[in-house]
Amino acid sequence: MVAFASARAWSPSDGSTTAFGDEPQPPMRVLAALSHRPLASCPAGLVWVAALAAAGVLGRADGAAAQGRATDLRWGADPEGGAPYVEADPHDPSRVVGLDVEIAELVARGLGRTPRFVPVSFVAIDQSVARGDFDIGLNGIEETPARRARFAVTVPYYEFEEVLTVRAGDRARYRSLADLAGRRVGTLGTTIAYDLLLDAQRRHGVEPVSYDDDVHPYSDLALGRLDAVLLDDVLAAKATRRDRALVTQPTAVANGHYVGLLARENAALRDQVDRLLLAAMRDGALEAILRRWGVWNEAQARLHARLLGQMPVQGRPAEAAPQGAAPGPTPGQGVAAPTPAERPPSQPMLEASWRYAPALLRAALVTLVLSCLAMALAVGVGVLVASGRVYGSRATRLLLTGYVELTRGTPILLQLFVLYYGLAAVVRMPAFLAALVGLALNYAAYESEIYRGALEAVPRGQLEAARALGLTERQVLTLVRGPQAFRLALAPMTNDFVALLKDSSLVSVLTVVELTKQTSIFAANIGSWVVPGALCAGLYLAMSLPLSRLARRLERRWKAPGR
Repeated sequence: MVAFASARAWSPSDGSTTAFGDEPQPPMRVLAALSHRPLASCPAGLVWVAALAAAGVLGRADGAAAQGRATDLRWGADPEGGAPYVEADPHDPSRVVGLDVEIAELVARGLGRTPRFVPVSFVAIDQSVARGDFDIGLNGIEETPARRARFAVTVPYYEFEEVLTVRAGDRARYRSLADLAGRRVGTLGTTIAYDLLLDAQRRHGVEPVSYDDDVHPYSDLALGRLDAVLLDDVLAAKATRRDRALVTQPTAVANGHYVGLLARENAALRDQVDRLLLAAMRDGALEAILRRWGVWNEAQARLHARLLGQMPVQGRPAEAAPQGAAPGPTPGQGVAAPTPAERPPSQPMLEASWRYAPALLRAALVTLVLSCLAMALAVGVGVLVASGRVYGSRATRLLLTGYVELTRGTPILLQLFVLYYGLAAVVRMPAFLAALVGLALNYAAYESEIYRGALEAVPRGQLEAARALGLTERQVLTLVRGPQAFRLALAPMTNDFVALLKDSSLVSVLTVVELTKQTSIFAANIGSWVVPGALCAGLYLAMSLPLSRLARRLERRWKAPGR
């Protein structure tokens, strides 16, 4: 589980820290530096000298990197994860603090290595572990059957509960998922809680709403956009401390564990990490870390007792210890091997693709409808803005120019956040409407510049001739200038529409599940981007290529005579 983009005003007094960005730089940057000057412009002798020098530098860099990897424990997490997992130190943002930071340092000390933090997006941790970008992922990572099948997973180091948080006035009304039939319940995507909501959708008619961070579900709950939030008790406790109008139901919906994640070929290192975690449970070091971050409770005491006493974890039978072994679980046995029912099917990609095909098609339809509506609105607003800048008064031109420059000079993601979250106290738009308005207003600024340039590209002589014939300015615009400007603007309009189709993926931050968002959920669930990425690309091409062909056909039909 992760807590994205959350803020925190406290930190443990003796919390350890790890510096950002101290991962060794890839030696390929040397080649990048040497490639700034085209080889064709270098004398042959200098080219060979540069090549030999590069080979020597790369050899030394690779050797240094290999030596560094032998003495470092590279661990990955999302630096935007937030307390209590991993967060930027409020006193020194170049460093990170958190319970996972301290656990990584505890493990590194036990291994005789230096901890090296590798920042990574939370949703990419699984793929980065498989790629070998770092040795272990520690970021409130949930233990799931899929992860146990694909990775070397450590013993659990924390037990959490999935709990429902509701508004104080709904405490007696929404006690369980069954009480939320037909209601909107928010959570983080690609988590155990999200799977629970999908199951509740089938069984009770609950409407799941997926978020990319743990802050906005609770703020939307307070604003009335959601009826409940299902997340870890750690995150729920932080949210209810932040907003006293929210309460957490005492009965847990489910429970789970946080684990460390290593590549399958690193099973030997996983076994060492298991021994260190169990030793930290035995001597109280892990309890001290959890207490410093305010997350120690009776569930952790029971978890430690079960693990150290070779008792089942969460109902899974513990394997028998080797004959003559000391009491306690052996490394790697804290998590039982997946049962046949949990193992991936023999054709996981094909079956998973078939299962996700309807969801991908629905998401593609959302993308297409959103893009078409936004582009239509952007064209209409863009025409008005362009006309105002060409024909309007000085004050009108100044005002419209300010809108265009402000819109083009700020990120579209920021505009979406401001529109949906920043203005929530003034106007509460549904997520789809906010996405539509945000995309339309952003692209209207770009469209207006295209149309203004096209209007001003019409030869002045034609305009003067039209006026000499007695046409009014409105008739000059609609009969002479407008049609020619449209012909000139058609090609860049088509390019903008294709770009808008792709930029629609940004609206997932507003809880709109469009094609890219649904694809990322698909990829995270099966642990691979190959098939989901190919399907997503195919759907985008299927939507954009017909538009491009239609635009080219219109260009040929409306091409000016003699060109």
